[in-house]
Amino acid sequence: MKILVYGAGAVGGYLGARLAHQNHDVTLVARPTTATMISEHGLFIAETDAEFRVRPAVVNSIAQAFMDSETAYDLIIMGMKAYDIPPAIDHLVAFCPDPAAILTIQNGINAEQPIIDQFGPEKVIAGAFTMPVRRETPNHLVIERSDRGFGLTAVHPNTDLTPWLTLFQQTAIPTEVIGNYRAMKWSKAFLNIIGNATSAILNRPPGVIYKSDAIFDLEARMLRETLAVMKALNIPVIDLPGAPAKRLAAGVRRAPRFILKPILTRIVDTGRGDKMPSFHIDLYAGKGKSEVLYHNGAIAKAGQEAGVPTPVNRTLTSVLWALTQEKIDWREFDGRPRRLIAALKQTEQQSHA
Repeated sequence: MKILVYGAGAVGGYLGARLAHQNHDVTLVARPTTATMISEHGLFIAETDAEFRVRPAVVNSIAQAFMDSETAYDLIIMGMKAYDIPPAIDHLVAFCPDPAAILTIQNGINAEQPIIDQFGPEKVIAGAFTMPVRRETPNHLVIERSDRGFGLTAVHPNTDLTPWLTLFQQTAIPTEVIGNYRAMKWSKAFLNIIGNATSAILNRPPGVIYKSDAIFDLEARMLRETLAVMKALNIPVIDLPGAPAKRLAAGVRRAPRFILKPILTRIVDTGRGDKMPSFHIDLYAGKGKSEVLYHNGAIAKAGQEAGVPTPVNRTLTSVLWALTQEKIDWREFDGRPRRLIAALKQTEQQSHA
């Protein structure tokens, strides 16, 4: 197949490398520095049981990817962050107004909606990638856990996923079809929000902030709010490849604190530990953008529409967004759990006013 990976970051780069390793015709659209390194040295992948290097075609703009007016791709993988989707569509539609198929791999609720609106649901396949990928350098990717995989779901009920399932299974990525699009996206968000916004706001690794009883209680409330919204919307929690979200949800709903805390602490220790999560990386890169709007923000918005109170998700969204927009000095919350708890209390007071 002829495949375009638009946004060759960690996950997009890994998928592109795996497809190129199976001799598919892959073109990566990457930032200039990344494009230069891949062009000169190839793209190196390290996993627990394998290492390989591939040399896919790589360009630094979508215009270059469609330089030949006859170019047509069988699949376009959208590999950028959720907040970069709208401008990416503007560039893509100028050169490819009628793509064959688009695969989205963004985290977040409704992140792919602009693509659906532009190209139609029948063109879009949504993916949930659960394997953690670390970028050692722009052209060196490390798979940190091989016991997870890739979920694919159809946005349109009549979409046949068989060819795409076969495509990725042949790359040795554990891949499965997930039948419920909304359940997949919400269940992935349920997992993504653990230790993410709180870590970014407090400027501490998840493994550190979970040592605070107050922050653990806040995180548990955040997850219960999310489950309450999902219940109101009739969206079930489902397991994702290598990620048993259903068992975690059951524990969040019913387990007493002395049982739940070790479970969640183990999750953040094994999943993130001393590494800073994506919300923190974006915040301290000074991008002025944050995927919190597609996670805690989307949960709070859906809760408001469904009549479900979500003060924790609302607080995390408003504080992190204010930090992102530099409306709050980062030092106000730096390593200060009590300041975050005070912000939550203020949100709750405003809700009752």
